[in-house]
Amino acid sequence: MSAPLKVAVIGASGRMGAEAVKAVGSATDMELVAALGRGDKLEAILEAGATHIVDLSVPARTEENVRFAVEHGIHAVVGTTGWDDAKRASLEELLAANPGTGVLIAPNFALGSVLASAFAATAARYFESVEIIELHHPNKVDAPSGTAVRTAELIAAERAAAGVAASPDATETQLDGARGAVVDGIHVHSVRLRGLVAHQEVLLGGEGEQLTLRHDSYDRASFMPGVLLGLRTVASRPGLTYGLDGYLELGR
Repeated sequence: MSAPLKVAVIGASGRMGAEAVKAVGSATDMELVAALGRGDKLEAILEAGATHIVDLSVPARTEENVRFAVEHGIHAVVGTTGWDDAKRASLEELLAANPGTGVLIAPNFALGSVLASAFAATAARYFESVEIIELHHPNKVDAPSGTAVRTAELIAAERAAAGVAASPDATETQLDGARGAVVDGIHVHSVRLRGLVAHQEVLLGGEGEQLTLRHDSYDRASFMPGVLLGLRTVASRPGLTYGLDGYLELGR
């Protein structure tokens, strides 16, 4: 039997981090060796002998945390937002200088959400119109959500490959923001409402029909199977993987 993965959770005092601490602690093939909160030094990861980290901190700290892990040969599973194209490119350069180390950056760890985004991307090849509505709790600091951005990117790539034209839209006048944000040509609408956790709808329309793909996370525990899957897989996938769909067999 192989030795358990030695895992450190960064951002352990947050809601997602607390769930990750419980999930890792309950996994029979993992050992929680460190749980870092705000103000804790990253050197504690090394002192604990961690081979893997889960970063669920804040956007202002995540790049520093992950780069520290890579520089010390520690695999990283990352759920913190803020990883734009430039930051991901810089991380890929660092990973090239540290071969054998793997990093997964996942906008969403809920397996159902990842699958729904993949299904939506496939379906979007066959419908004239597509828009996204994402709905989250009012404490969420970014809009649109990372999941919605990732979904829009996947949809746009599939439509471009299939030669599908932009969704028709005859709007001539509008209040600012009335048509939502535009991500790679896809309209994305953000709702922030007390009582919600994390929800997304992809609306696809064609002549005489509509297909709606919706995923709902009612509890942050829904993200933990994806976190554990990432931890179990990341060492076998050196370099950077963006999106948990990269670890799933989706025929893409």
